[in-house]
Amino acid sequence: MTPTAQPQAPDILSPEFAADPYAAYRAMREHFPLIHHEATQSYIVSRYEDVQRAFKEPVFTTDNYDWQLEPVHGRTILQMSGREHAVHRALVAPAFRGNTLQERFLPVIERNARELIDGFRDRGSTDLVAEFATLFPVYVIADMLGLDKADHPRFHGWYTSIIAFLSNLSGDEEVTAAGLRTRDEFAAYMLPIIRERRENLGDDLLSTLCAAEIDGTRMTDEDIKAFCSLLLTAGGETTDKAIASVFANLLAHPEQMAAVRADRSLIGRAFAETLRYTPPVHMIMRQPAEDVEFSGGTVPAGATVTCLIGAANRDTERYAEPDTFNLFREDLTAQNAFTAAADHLAFALGRHFCVGALLAKAEVETGLDMLLDAMPDARLPEGFTPAEQGVFTRGPLSLPLEFTPAG
Repeated sequence: MTPTAQPQAPDILSPEFAADPYAAYRAMREHFPLIHHEATQSYIVSRYEDVQRAFKEPVFTTDNYDWQLEPVHGRTILQMSGREHAVHRALVAPAFRGNTLQERFLPVIERNARELIDGFRDRGSTDLVAEFATLFPVYVIADMLGLDKADHPRFHGWYTSIIAFLSNLSGDEEVTAAGLRTRDEFAAYMLPIIRERRENLGDDLLSTLCAAEIDGTRMTDEDIKAFCSLLLTAGGETTDKAIASVFANLLAHPEQMAAVRADRSLIGRAFAETLRYTPPVHMIMRQPAEDVEFSGGTVPAGATVTCLIGAANRDTERYAEPDTFNLFREDLTAQNAFTAAADHLAFALGRHFCVGALLAKAEVETGLDMLLDAMPDARLPEGFTPAEQGVFTRGPLSLPLEFTPAG
């Protein structure tokens, strides 16, 4: 039986949901595990088991990205399947793991973190969101690609516009138009650089993408442009919110913050638990190729399934005390948290598991370690409580910090 919209079910477009999605998630998991949402013309699933299936089982496609992503990015690896997906993933993945990541790009990460921290380390105060988190991952990606530092503000503006387009669940026409303008502006900027880079290869990521070849297949200029657009957006927005969220979660739990300050190897566990507890991305869509049974009913072939990561990651059937932030929890395997064997769902799972997960891990661990060195007694101003913002992606709107400058 196909479910119908139920007026008492939470609405993901309501102001109440935007203010506190976690209460709505609880109601969904317990009473409305499958909702047909008229406004977005999608079926919403919220239980861990259902979301996990949507990410892992082959019947669920990413055909929804044809209308979600292609208008702003062009055709990306996320829309590919079968051999085409396997080959294109093999072309880009080596740059984001192992020695390439450690030897070529870790110094880039460290340099950009240090330069940003130098801007406020002697002042004794900062807004971590405005002066570090929103800038750091965009700067790193632009630097990795070998793009001009002077253009960093443009990159940030573009990714902000694209994220607004992807988050535009209510269909605001101005937001849509801005996203489409960004596509044209980014293409006009990147395609000449890609063509020039093919003629003069360097040791940057863009050159690596230009030169990559597997079984006679190489990425076209349009392929590379689309991947760079995706990388800038997905890598910028998620890492931005992750850094701020990890810090906010630790500040809210002083004993765990003290443990991390004393043992920096725990940063990885704090990041993994943040991905479960307050994930940067709260929803991802899939599209089944045939009718699928979920908890609560049937989703017809070709329909859009909105998978609520933020809800699934707090499912009491999967985690003990899921509404509690605990980096020491035993039901989340930290060493697998950044691989396709992850227990949480923040990076999706299966063949479309986030290719940049290890880059995000390197950025967050490096950035947090350097921030803790620079601000050993960082604290929130008296009376300030961080507030999250966002529905599609979510994180602290602001994180003002006070600290004693070193030396």
